[in-house]
Amino acid sequence: MTPSASLSGRLLMRRLAVPLILVLAASAAAGASTASRGATPAPAASTVTATTLLVSGRGYGHGVGMSQYGAYGYAQNGVAYDEILAHYYPGTTLGQAPISVMRVLLAEARKVVVVSSTVTFEAEDAAGTVVPLPAGDLTVGPGLIVKGKKLQTPLLVRPGAAASLRYGGKPYRGVLELRSDGKQLAVVNRLGLELYLQGVVPGEMPSVWPAEALKAQAVAARSYALASRVAGKSFDVYADVRSQVYGGQSIEKPESSEAVLATAGETLLFAGKVATTFFYSTSGGRTAAAADVFGKPVPYLVPVPDPYDSLSPYHRWGPLAIPAPTAARALAAPGLTDLVVTAAVSGRAKSLVAKTPRGDVAVTGTAARAALGLRSTWITTGALTLRRPAKPLVYGGAMKLSAVVRGVAGASLQLRTGGTWATVRLAPAGSLAMIVKPKGTTLYRLATPAGQGPTMRVPVAPRVTFDGGAGTVTPALPGATVVLESAVGTDWKPLGRATVGEDGSYTFSVRLATGTYRARVAATGGFVEGLSRELRLGA
Repeated sequence: MTPSASLSGRLLMRRLAVPLILVLAASAAAGASTASRGATPAPAASTVTATTLLVSGRGYGHGVGMSQYGAYGYAQNGVAYDEILAHYYPGTTLGQAPISVMRVLLAEARKVVVVSSTVTFEAEDAAGTVVPLPAGDLTVGPGLIVKGKKLQTPLLVRPGAAASLRYGGKPYRGVLELRSDGKQLAVVNRLGLELYLQGVVPGEMPSVWPAEALKAQAVAARSYALASRVAGKSFDVYADVRSQVYGGQSIEKPESSEAVLATAGETLLFAGKVATTFFYSTSGGRTAAAADVFGKPVPYLVPVPDPYDSLSPYHRWGPLAIPAPTAARALAAPGLTDLVVTAAVSGRAKSLVAKTPRGDVAVTGTAARAALGLRSTWITTGALTLRRPAKPLVYGGAMKLSAVVRGVAGASLQLRTGGTWATVRLAPAGSLAMIVKPKGTTLYRLATPAGQGPTMRVPVAPRVTFDGGAGTVTPALPGATVVLESAVGTDWKPLGRATVGEDGSYTFSVRLATGTYRARVAATGGFVEGLSRELRLGA
């Protein structure tokens, strides 16, 4: 993996356009939404919850084997490549590569393949038939028809003297092997091991890094390529992250090529076999054991200190803010309210628990990292939660807003007013209950110095009264339309309309018969829909 950035600014305290009262809740009664006189009594309210997970961590990658930034630091401090390798893969020794040719899968399941050359080149099939080709493009389909001749798979396309072949717009050294199953084509690049590495190392480590770090990378890449060859296929390695990313000749750099040539044929051996030399960007300060990450112990893949890893921009990172619904989908944990590290080894999360209303969902650290796109499993988690009753607040009333802060410092409750966010209360770790009295629909959020938490909308409805012919709307919403509705079964049928006057009053000119009625004001002027109490008229 190739080595691979919070909210800033100060919110000014000023007079709020929307009045707010915040006090610690003293009793359950203080937290209930206060309804206007005459409003319909509400059943026990459900709640609306908004949660944001905060994940902080150390390192970038799985943590097993050589930290590339650590190797960079060692090289800067005069440590030779063989000593760097011995540190990260204890118990291994340098030896010679058992093979010298690599077969790299560049593409598969292709209907058409185009190979080009700037000079004359040739194609040879499995039967030994050679077809000379002029400079330009060679277009081949699954039938392997070249210049009118049907050839046999595999078809080897060889470059002209001192030239490279191009496929997919990129130049490649060696030869290109086209394999057909009669319906589709696969493209394999066959070339020497050292030439292959010249197209790998600069993609894994910056070529401007010290030579000893590049040499360590070259040996690690060579060893990993040989130890992880694909079995039972017509190729040895993939050209992507399933093996190592191979960019061909287009990414070669002189410094990286020099490192490859300076260590030509050298691999790391353990017990007579080529070692599987995992590597990655950043350890976070200490490497991980293969047993803890991959579930299988490997004698030379054990934790070691990584003192120079602090040079990496990913030595420590976060917190990353992840909305709970996003995490819930990624982890298949519907209703997720928190994510807690439950088992850690060497700082890395071996397992986590996703908290949900239906119970805990266990997740491995590796699975959580992949699902959430985290840089590593060396993580700590926190959560910011806001909760309120589901029922809108009636104008003039109060609502309990609950906050839960876990695993993060410096949190505050903020209020959106006048197009900006202003801090109205600090929110220390733990649970906090507050009474809010907004005068209109208002946004609140929990925030930290490094990132934003959840946003909660507190809807406010106007207070609506209705006495059968007239009523009032508070606050006065001049010009707003009031609809008179009658109950028909479980539905409501509009009977008439009125307009709110400057003083907030309205009058209907409809005679009411026996039935059940109410007045409704549509959402307007920063308020959600307002409803009067139901009025029942007898015979």
